[in-house]
Amino acid sequence: MATTLKKTDVVVLGFGWTGAIMAKELTEAGLSVVALERGPMRDTYPDGVYPQTMDELTYNSRKKLFVDVSKETVTIRHTSKDTALPNRQLGAFLPGNGVGGAGLHWSGVHFRVDPMELRMRSHYEERYGKDFIPEGMTIQDFGATYEELEPHFDFAEKVFGTSGTAWTVNGKKVGEGKGGNPFAPDRSSDFPLPAQKNSVSAMLFGKAAEAVGYHPYNMPSANTSGPYTNPYGAQMGPCNFCGFCSGYACYMYSKASPNVNILPALRLEPRFELRTHCQVRRINLAPDGKTATGVTYVDAAGQEVVQPADIVAVCMFQFNNVRMLLLSGVGKPYDPDTGTGVVGRNFAYQNMATIKVFFGKDQHYTNPFMGAGGNGIAVDDFNADNFDHGPAGFVGGSPFWVNQAGTKPISASVAPPGTPGWGSGWKKAMADYYEHHVSMDAHGAHQSYRANYLSLDPTYKDACGDPLLRMTFDWQPNDIKMNLFMQEKMAAIARAMGGKAIGVSGKQEGARFDTSSYQTTHLNGGAIMGVDPRTSVVNRYLQCWDVHNVFVLGASAFPQGLGYNPTGLVAALAYWSARAIREQYLKRPGALLKA
Repeated sequence: MATTLKKTDVVVLGFGWTGAIMAKELTEAGLSVVALERGPMRDTYPDGVYPQTMDELTYNSRKKLFVDVSKETVTIRHTSKDTALPNRQLGAFLPGNGVGGAGLHWSGVHFRVDPMELRMRSHYEERYGKDFIPEGMTIQDFGATYEELEPHFDFAEKVFGTSGTAWTVNGKKVGEGKGGNPFAPDRSSDFPLPAQKNSVSAMLFGKAAEAVGYHPYNMPSANTSGPYTNPYGAQMGPCNFCGFCSGYACYMYSKASPNVNILPALRLEPRFELRTHCQVRRINLAPDGKTATGVTYVDAAGQEVVQPADIVAVCMFQFNNVRMLLLSGVGKPYDPDTGTGVVGRNFAYQNMATIKVFFGKDQHYTNPFMGAGGNGIAVDDFNADNFDHGPAGFVGGSPFWVNQAGTKPISASVAPPGTPGWGSGWKKAMADYYEHHVSMDAHGAHQSYRANYLSLDPTYKDACGDPLLRMTFDWQPNDIKMNLFMQEKMAAIARAMGGKAIGVSGKQEGARFDTSSYQTTHLNGGAIMGVDPRTSVVNRYLQCWDVHNVFVLGASAFPQGLGYNPTGLVAALAYWSARAIREQYLKRPGALLKA
C-alpha cells in the first residue's frame, strides 16, 4: 500500500535545468517545492573531483552520468509497420541520470534562437507559399515571440555566466570586427563575460570561412572566460581548456550546470526539498481528470509513495516528459493514421554532417587534446532562413562550426579516407594526423513529420512494470536534401583550408536512422506548445490544455528541432513559464488561455 505524504505546493519531476529554474522561481514566490529526481545525487564533488573525473573510459565509454538502459530505455522502429525493439546500448543519444541531468553532462554551447524559428510555419508560408512545405511535414509556430522571450534569454545567460560577443545591444551595433554574429537578433544587454579565446582549429575555420565569403563569429559558451558570480550568488572559475566537458562534471566550476549555478542557492531555501532515487510512475488526477492531485513514485527502498501537490511541473528529459503524460492519461495520444491527438506528435531530432580536414606535419598543429565544450567559431550564413530556400527546395537551415571540445585518448582515432582499419598503416595514420586535423560540423535543424512520433510500447516494460516509450522515427527526403546541400556549402570552407585530405560524414540518398551513430542528445517535441489545443499539448506558457495545474517544460515543447543547440531556448521558456505562474496563475489558478 502506498504511503501518502504531506501536501506540498509544487512537485517538480526531474532536477535538470528546467527543474532547477522552476524550483528557484517558485520558492522565491513563497511556495514550498519538492523536487523528485530518479537518479542519484551528483555534484562537482565527488563526480567532478580532479583528477578522477578526467577518465574517458568511465565517463564517455561506460557512460557513468547517463541513463541505465537495463532499467529504463526506449524502443525504436523506423515506421509504424515495423516492430520496435528496445535500445540496449546508448549510441545515437545520451540521456542523463541524476541531479543536474543533461545540464550536468552537456558541453556548454549556449545559443538563443533565430526569431524566425519561433514562427517557422508562418514564415515559410509568407515567404515561399504554403505549397513549399512538403506533404506530411507538420512544423508549427511556437506561440511565443523572440521579443517576449528576450528578457528571459538575457537573465538565463546571466545565471549561466555565458561568454560571447554581442552584435547589437538595444539596437546599437557593438560587435562588428570583434567576433559578433551579424545574423543575431538584438539583445537588451551584452553577454555577462567576453568570448573565450579560440583554438587553432577554430581560427583556421574562421579564416577559411571569411575567404569563401561567409561571416564567422565567436560561439556563445556557458564555459566561463573569467571568474564570475551569478545573480544567485553562485561563483564560477575560469575555464582552463582541459577538454573534459561533454559527458563530465566540470572540476573547475567553469561549465554552467544546475548543480553549480542554481542548487547552491536552493540549498539555503527552507521551502525546498530535493529527493533522489525517486522513480515517478504517474501524475495522479482528480476524478474529473481535469486537475492533478500530485504524483505517485517509487522511492529508493522500492516503496510506493504518493506526494500530493497543488502544481505539478514536469521537468524531465524530453522522452520522459512525453512518457509521463502518456502513462498518466494527460492529453490525447497522437494517432498518425488520422493525424488527431497531440501527445507524442511532432517528434524531431537533429540533422548532422561532419567534415574533417587533414594537414601535413609541416602545415598546422591543432592541439586537439585541449578544448572547451561551448567554445568555437561558427557561421550562420545557411542557418534558419538566412539564405534563399526557394532554389534549394527544402525546409530548414544549419549553422556550421568548429567547436573544439577536446579529443580524448580513446576517441582520438582520426584518419583520412583510405586509411586501413587496423595494423601498422592505421597506427601510422593515427600518429601522423592526431595533431594535424580540424573537425567541423553542420548542426542542422530537423523538421517534424506526421510519420515520426512517440507512443507507449505494447510489449516492453521498465523495471517498475510500466510500458516503455516507443520511438517511430526515420529520416525523410527533406532531411537528406538539406544535409547534402549543407555538406557542399561547408566543404567550401574545408577546401579553403588547403589540407592534404578531406573526410565527409553525412547523409546520402536512401539513408536510414542508425541508433549506433551519435548525433546529439537534442531530441524535441512530443508535448509541443502552441495556441490551438487540437495541435498542441501545452499552451504558450507550457501549461497543459487539459489539466490546468500541470506544466510541462523542456525541449518536448519544441514543435520542431532548431539549428542551434536547444538549452538556451529551454532555459528561456522555463523562466517565461515560471513568470506566468508567479504573476498570473497564483492569483487565479486555472487555465491561463482559453482552449
